[in-house]
Amino acid sequence: MRIEPGYQHILESGELSKRVKAAYQMLESCTVCPRECRVNRHLGETGHCHTGRLAMVSSYGPHFGEERPLSGWCGSGTIFLTRCNLNCLYCQNHDISQTSCGEELEPEQIAELMLRLQESGCHNINLVSPSHVAPQLLAAVLIAAESGLRLPLVYNCGGYDSLETLHLLDGVIDIYMPDMKYAHEDTAYRLSNVQNYPQINQAAIKEMHRQVGDLILDENGVAVRGLLIRHLILPNDLAGSEEIISFIAREISISSYLNLMDQYHPEYRAFNHPQLNRRITPAEYQHVVQLARQAGLNRLD
Repeated sequence: MRIEPGYQHILESGELSKRVKAAYQMLESCTVCPRECRVNRHLGETGHCHTGRLAMVSSYGPHFGEERPLSGWCGSGTIFLTRCNLNCLYCQNHDISQTSCGEELEPEQIAELMLRLQESGCHNINLVSPSHVAPQLLAAVLIAAESGLRLPLVYNCGGYDSLETLHLLDGVIDIYMPDMKYAHEDTAYRLSNVQNYPQINQAAIKEMHRQVGDLILDENGVAVRGLLIRHLILPNDLAGSEEIISFIAREISISSYLNLMDQYHPEYRAFNHPQLNRRITPAEYQHVVQLARQAGLNRLD
């Protein structure tokens, strides 16, 4: 099965260029993510994400540790963006998400990384933590597409995304891979310093699914389009897993591809929090898997 990446269609019509201009306007009084810091990032001002005019890249390369439909046998072409619009106390990539460890790159340079990943044989271009730099990435996609990029784009995010920004990504992103971290607002605020996470997250997931639908795999089991949801199971049911599973089955699709992640372990500042300072147990993991199956979700990773 061969599905042409969506951005190629809107490139030919000139719509992709219009989207880039609209996205860059959002940087003048930044509303790129739901935090709406209202700083002028064109002038180098920074808000919560500590990122100004240019996106910062920590690293890039073929990655074989993603979900099987993304990694395939040639790897997912990951570009790790520095910083994040969340502040998770337990972040396992805190050296990337909570520091400025990386290099500021112009869109032309990011486009070159995309083309290098394509040349290396990767199945897709996987943009990791893109929510705060969507305009810069759109600009890079435009340049790369004009130079022959033809791989599906993966939007690998924390799920705290602005609907306005997602509308600009409609027809550009082929595969959305958001987190659904929390079912309860107070927990999201305590653990990730974020307001209204469940409400914003659920609206974003609905919009992502409207754009790309359920995950579609080619004849080799590699993803070409659709929604892939991640849910990290936390100790002591801090994530509210049952409510999240119920939302997916009821509001999104019974055919949703859901990765129930069992790899939680204390990192960063989690050791200082009694409810977070241990791994999850096998029983906790199996309980959530059972909840998902009882809800009718069978595309589990």
